[in-house]
Amino acid sequence: MNSPDRISKYAVDFSRSCHVQLRPVPVGAVKLGGDFWQPRMARNVAVTLPSQYALLESTGRLNNFRRLTGECTDPYAGIFFNDSDIYKWIEAAAWAQVHGPIPELEKHVNEAITLIEKAQGPDGYINTWFSLEREHLRWTDLRDLHEMYCGGHLLQAAVAHHRVTGDDRLLNVAIRFADLLCTLFGPTAEGKRVAVDGHEEIEMALIELARETGDSRYLAQARFFIEARGQRTLTGGRWGVEYFQDHVPIREMTTLCGHAVRALYMACGVTDLALETGDASLLAVLEQQWNNLVTRRMYISGGLGSRHDGEALGKDFELPNERAYTETCAAIGSMMWNHRLLAATGHARYADLIEWTLYNGMLPGWGLDGKHYFYVNPLADDGDHHRQPWYDVACCPPNVARTLAELPGYVYSTREDEIWVNLYMQSEAQIPLGDRVVALSQRSNYPWDGRIDLSVGTSGSFAINVRIPGWCTEGASVRVNGDAVANPVVPGEYLTIERLWKPGDTIQLDFPMTIRVWQSHPHLHDNAGRVALSRGPVLFCLEGVDHPGSDVQDLVIEGATPLQAVFEPDLMGGLVVIKGTATRRAPDDGWRNALYRPVGATQSAAGPKQSLLAIPYFAWQNRGASGMSVWLGHDGQCGCAG
Repeated sequence: MNSPDRISKYAVDFSRSCHVQLRPVPVGAVKLGGDFWQPRMARNVAVTLPSQYALLESTGRLNNFRRLTGECTDPYAGIFFNDSDIYKWIEAAAWAQVHGPIPELEKHVNEAITLIEKAQGPDGYINTWFSLEREHLRWTDLRDLHEMYCGGHLLQAAVAHHRVTGDDRLLNVAIRFADLLCTLFGPTAEGKRVAVDGHEEIEMALIELARETGDSRYLAQARFFIEARGQRTLTGGRWGVEYFQDHVPIREMTTLCGHAVRALYMACGVTDLALETGDASLLAVLEQQWNNLVTRRMYISGGLGSRHDGEALGKDFELPNERAYTETCAAIGSMMWNHRLLAATGHARYADLIEWTLYNGMLPGWGLDGKHYFYVNPLADDGDHHRQPWYDVACCPPNVARTLAELPGYVYSTREDEIWVNLYMQSEAQIPLGDRVVALSQRSNYPWDGRIDLSVGTSGSFAINVRIPGWCTEGASVRVNGDAVANPVVPGEYLTIERLWKPGDTIQLDFPMTIRVWQSHPHLHDNAGRVALSRGPVLFCLEGVDHPGSDVQDLVIEGATPLQAVFEPDLMGGLVVIKGTATRRAPDDGWRNALYRPVGATQSAAGPKQSLLAIPYFAWQNRGASGMSVWLGHDGQCGCAG
């Protein structure tokens, strides 16, 4: 095993470029704890990863590799990119062992790597869909068949495994595959083929391999694939070249469009390129894409991708609730992209969106039992949508597992003699800072409570930059050893505290968690006359199981209805809920046999008041089938209490 406090999600120093603003603190430097995250991290190790490996076995994904070694004669099992599920699982299992081997996971990882080694061809090629009966079809359908996508996940798994264990077996497999790409694809002047993959992934993977190996060829290859996009080599598909982000060169792409996960993975790779090269013009294009995305094409949950047709982002303001696609992988892609943008710029808005998407975009995709998942995350449902233990297209479950396993690497960043606190999670950290290691601990019941005590365990002169969440619009306070800081506390920005620290010094952060009532842009017609509720970084919803006899779509908050946040320790392992009263306003009898009627027709009076209970959106559909809605009716201004 390598030293845990030096094992990073990215390269130890993030990159070898001088252009990086912030360097993420290594995954192995931070241990999450507390009542919220400790059981979830433990569940990922004890339940999620073992159950996923069993499914990789039972669904034939591992047998696809055994076919190539002669250990299995079964037909190929599943869809053509099934290899990627194994690679993502290996990456997740590697990060999960950053503090030491876990025997069951270590055994399965070694089994899988042995199969992968044996399955690789002499030229470095590896893809179980093509390696036997379809060998003659290699590289003939880059638009649809994901050869480089699978290879990209191989590279990322190999880098993670090498960083955690020091074992280079899988890394050598990845290097041979990357070398093959470098041989085949490139400028025509070099006798190579100009092409891009229909599903981005290889770009950021090659850059990560370059960081790990120090071989600049892989960075150059990633740059080639990025700059070759937009030449319309992926024509002929059902949804057109925009679906594949191949309609214009990246520097002319002012908005992200097409398949949501593809677009976000592309953005990750381009941001990595900007980080490595210090290309400010490229970063400006990315920020323009980001601004359009979050102000025109993102759900209040942080979810991305409004269309089932093509799993696509849709047009500006095209954000239907019940038909929202919002794939779990797209939320993860957003977190990955915002993490890179944070590294490039140091702007707190990207950390704000990482946090919001974590709780409200990614976590809903993972059931509280640790072994059921959502692929699609609607914002309204009639009770027909259920988590499943697996999918034929199973990209989301191992993606959730790897995101959870590498989550500690999102919490802190550094720059020279500065520490940046990006996320608030009870934790213990040993943060590499120059030629020393700074001990830092967080004590908090976040996200239920906005009080955080950040204790320093190492003496020295350095700065700590604490993020003031953008959702905390009033009343935030920051104290050091009980004394208020002199600098202004501005929501949505980092506050710098620079001093000569002594062991035991404590920063006390207090972010009042009032209930916020949201409305949406008038062009979001689905939400006309409706509001959504949040508290701190958590979005809430109504679920039918808590409102028997009522359709949650018919419940209306009236006037200055008081809303109160209450912790319910016995509800789904302990949750903060929002309580209040609502009125049931079901359609009157005149609508029984009518779809339309003239304006001004008689309407029934409001029904009786009843109790209202909103639960965190990430916790819905953990108690059986039930209707759900994030947006609820309102009549006037809602009152709130913390």
